[in-house]
Amino acid sequence: MKLAVLYAGQGAQHPGMGKEFYEASSAFRAAFDAADLPFDLHRVCFDDPDGVLNQTEYTQPCMVAFACGVSAVLAEQGVKPAYVAGLSLGEYSALEAAGVFTAKQAIELAAYRGKAMADAASGIDCGMTAVLNLDRVPLAECCEQASALGCVQICNYNCPGQLVIGGEKAAVDKAAELAKQAGARRCIPLKVSGPFHTRLMAPAGDALAKRFAAEPFGEMSVPVLFNCLGREKAESDSIPALLVRQVQSSVYMEDTLHRLGELGVDHILEVGPGNALSGFVKKTLPGVTCVSVETPAQLDTVLNAWKEEQ
Repeated sequence: MKLAVLYAGQGAQHPGMGKEFYEASSAFRAAFDAADLPFDLHRVCFDDPDGVLNQTEYTQPCMVAFACGVSAVLAEQGVKPAYVAGLSLGEYSALEAAGVFTAKQAIELAAYRGKAMADAASGIDCGMTAVLNLDRVPLAECCEQASALGCVQICNYNCPGQLVIGGEKAAVDKAAELAKQAGARRCIPLKVSGPFHTRLMAPAGDALAKRFAAEPFGEMSVPVLFNCLGREKAESDSIPALLVRQVQSSVYMEDTLHRLGELGVDHILEVGPGNALSGFVKKTLPGVTCVSVETPAQLDTVLNAWKEEQ
């Protein structure tokens, strides 16, 4: 069995995520509680009485805290992936699992990134739209035609038949209209708070570059596949530079999954919450066994089944 662990990005969050793990596992608790944050992580993540979990400056540290906790449980259980990767924000969780960041670092960096992205999006009339069943090249042409109205780019290459465009709303709406004319089956506006993974996030990239200059980066203990490359980094690639680039350029998840297939991965574990990445895997690598986990019971079921396979 050759295992990869994938970490979910923004959009999968919900109140209560991680609560069962927190109650059941001291390893989870130690990782989850590692950071110093300007808000009560337990209150937002487990209950969210103030309704702030979907605001990106809260979403990002909550998601990464959950992921770091699950990674600690996986390590305690002796789970050793051959590769790790994450979708957008999930890349920080993957880097923590690979030893590049401590849990404290990853969670605090996620909080910083969330605020930087919220600040970059402030005052921009922006949008993101999922485009179904249209290939990359014609969609890129639609974006090029619509760019007279403002910034619009393909920001996510999720899986065959699912791309996401983002940028300034007028340009995004025009590109979606052109995409339908070009044969897209559906165009679905997404509920997001910013034009993520477009050049409009350049100020967030600048803020991250300054923060990274003061951060220690550890050595990777597990190969990480990077969003902006769709593969492992070259020896000459700098992880801080890749993360600065990531926030303002496309996420190549479909390419990442194809690369995992080339590397011989036959089992994928998605650390949720949610199962969006599992859906991408099924469409991209239909022969690969993929499961998602967000509770201790789900993890126990998966690990027991895989032990029987071996």
